[in-house]
Amino acid sequence: MAQLGNDHHFTVTATTRAPRPAERDGINHFFVSVDQFLDMRSKGQLLEWAEVYGNYYGVPRQQVRDALARGKHVMVRVDVQGARRIREIVPEAVFVFVKPPSEEVLRKHLVNRGVNTEADMARRLAAAKKEMAEANSFDYVITNKEDDLDSTVRAITEIIEKESTRMPPRRTAL
Repeated sequence: MAQLGNDHHFTVTATTRAPRPAERDGINHFFVSVDQFLDMRSKGQLLEWAEVYGNYYGVPRQQVRDALARGKHVMVRVDVQGARRIREIVPEAVFVFVKPPSEEVLRKHLVNRGVNTEADMARRLAAAKKEMAEANSFDYVITNKEDDLDSTVRAITEIIEKESTRMPPRRTAL
């Protein structure tokens, strides 16, 4: 499997939703209470945050600062509104929209999670459709081909390598 090198940091987001089976705190997300999340938000500890499907999600600012201070490329997984907010804060950042090959594949993944009702799936698919319509506001768009994660990782790695020749990771604090 293709892998990113040691000069990358993939952020772990904080969320108030309960962990799904097999998810681990600090690996998939930082699972926090609503009160903890609101405290983080009020103290400016989140680079960006949003309420999505009744839960809060946010990117802890300190892990981004720490990774940048070590000269790492920071990868943040956010929705379209999160990308807009980060673009306001870090206009020189590079934005990559990773899209599914089709709505059917996306639906299959939601079904396989086993946690969504039909109404939840319809709401999530409608939101995904709106987000995909905004993909052209990103610097790059990649299709995450089914059963070919290696090609997605390679494409992202190539973008990082290309952009790194233009601009190394920012080492200043956010």
